[in-house]
Amino acid sequence: MPKLLVTPDGTIKGLYTECIDLSKLGKLRVTRASHVEFDSGSQEWVVTLPDGKEIYRNKSREKALLFERDYFESRL
Repeated sequence: MPKLLVTPDGTIKGLYTECIDLSKLGKLRVTRASHVEFDSGSQEWVVTLPDGKEIYRNKSREKALLFERDYFESRL
């Protein structure tokens, strides 16, 4: 189940999902929270934050994507 956080000023924050039609809540502003890219040298998928900090590596892209979602959902 997707989590949404409503701030005191009425802003709604959460991870984008198509489970809920978020456009019904108002105009969307979507920004990348991280990047999941393949590192050819190590042959792993790497999750990095926009500042370049690496937060996870795995040979499985699916595991990297699951980590990414869990990481950000736990911070809402």
